[in-house]
Amino acid sequence: MDKGSQPIIIIDPRKEQTKGKEALSMNIAAAKAVASIVKSTLGPRGMDKMLVNPLGDITITNDGATILHDMSIEHPAAKMVVEVAKSLESSAGDGTTSAVVFTGTLLEKAENLIDNGVHPTVIVKGYRLAAEQAIEILEDLAVSVGEGEKEMLVKVAKTSITGKASEKYNTLIAKLCVDAVLAIQERGKADLKRVILTKDIGRTIDETEFVEGIVIDKVALEKEFPLKVHNPNIALIDVSMEVAKTANKAKLQIKTAGEIENFVKQEDAALFEMADYVIRAGANAVFCSKGMDDKIAAYLQNRGIYATRRVKSEDMQHLADATGGRSIRNIKELTDKELGHAGLLEQVRDGDQGKTYLRDCKGAKSVSIVIRGETEHVVDNVERAIDDALRVVKCVVEDGKVVAGGGASEIEVALELRSYASSIGGREQMAIKAFADALDEIPRTIARNAGLDAIDSIVNLRAKHAENKNAGLNIQTGTAEDMFEKGVVDPLRVKVDSIKAGSEAAQMVLRIDDILRAQSSSMPDVKPEHMASTYDGMSAPQLNMRR
Repeated sequence: MDKGSQPIIIIDPRKEQTKGKEALSMNIAAAKAVASIVKSTLGPRGMDKMLVNPLGDITITNDGATILHDMSIEHPAAKMVVEVAKSLESSAGDGTTSAVVFTGTLLEKAENLIDNGVHPTVIVKGYRLAAEQAIEILEDLAVSVGEGEKEMLVKVAKTSITGKASEKYNTLIAKLCVDAVLAIQERGKADLKRVILTKDIGRTIDETEFVEGIVIDKVALEKEFPLKVHNPNIALIDVSMEVAKTANKAKLQIKTAGEIENFVKQEDAALFEMADYVIRAGANAVFCSKGMDDKIAAYLQNRGIYATRRVKSEDMQHLADATGGRSIRNIKELTDKELGHAGLLEQVRDGDQGKTYLRDCKGAKSVSIVIRGETEHVVDNVERAIDDALRVVKCVVEDGKVVAGGGASEIEVALELRSYASSIGGREQMAIKAFADALDEIPRTIARNAGLDAIDSIVNLRAKHAENKNAGLNIQTGTAEDMFEKGVVDPLRVKVDSIKAGSEAAQMVLRIDDILRAQSSSMPDVKPEHMASTYDGMSAPQLNMRR
């Protein structure tokens, strides 16, 4: 056999290759499939998804980020769309579903343009121009929110919660979230790690409360200790309150009963000395992160001092932030200057289990929200709603900008983009108009999920925008109304980040024209397209030509 006819392998035969339009179509189909999964959850009347994990645990939610995360999506292009949801969840806390729907629609519109002969590079350029212009339009539409406008913050929180938790409790939850963010914000910044969410299952949602202080899953070691301590002085001990063990094995010879008694007395004296340091400092509540000997606990509690042990390290930090106390590693250094303070220490206990509340901590840098509900599923759902509400309030506190919700901003941006497209020459204007159509899909989907006629809703919104740029969809009546007057408000950051993340993901997918997928199975037969003899119609060079 002539050596020159041997096929030359230029690509690892263990990789599967998809090229050109086939690769692009495959990626777009995957992105559209992801969007279609969450599309029905968009809006105040969106449907919920039930997610069941391998252990049979159930999650019922309409939160886009939660759904996409728990589905464990594997397709590489689909993962890129999931990253859009993760990005929005991280930066803005809301808008994940609309961003994914927007991304999927952008790619669907791009596919139509490609079928009509428009090159992907032209579409990418048009999308980039449209995104830049859309952000400018949004910033012009934005309304400033003053530092003390608590009412507007509550509206933002309620808009985020609507459709995620029972509407009966929207106002309650929104106010709790606003109180929590305002309590921990400093110089226009809010670190949400300082808002501690604690679950309390078996009670009703309307008992959910904001605590200006900290709640921990600990109670006093002594069951009979009083349930309340007013104006506690709190010692935070980050060292073991037990008799220290020797580093090496040691034996002690005791010949008489008196020696045993003396040894025990010395050990007790060492223990009680630790307790005396706490008493002399003026503390009447002790939280120890390590072990605490039962004798010390009894000694303290007999003198009216609350004592608990093995408090988690993160709880110790939150206790310090909430009460103003300082964690001590050498108990001999404890003075009244290191003590924290609160208005009330309250226990809610059931036997050895329960929670301790430190309330009315003035100037607390850590605060708590206790989420209550009848069942675990209800509490989990409320927790997700609260998490989103906290994040959007944080956005407005930090940025001070909001836009009208209910699809109002998307409709207005889309209308202005169509006018902008006519000023752009070439085929890029087709991509800009497609971008505008993709934005229209957000209010269209909201209307469809609410059981309204999507076409009539969009037509009415466009007509109303001729006189009012803040007109959005009232899903109760199906009419176009001023969303600021209705209290439907979104942070500017949510809209801007949604457009940025969605357009960038779409552009990234459109640039891909070749997929090489590694195969985990044993080496398969070499596919013809991987051989130089057939690669793009070129013949393989003869071996003697390469010498």
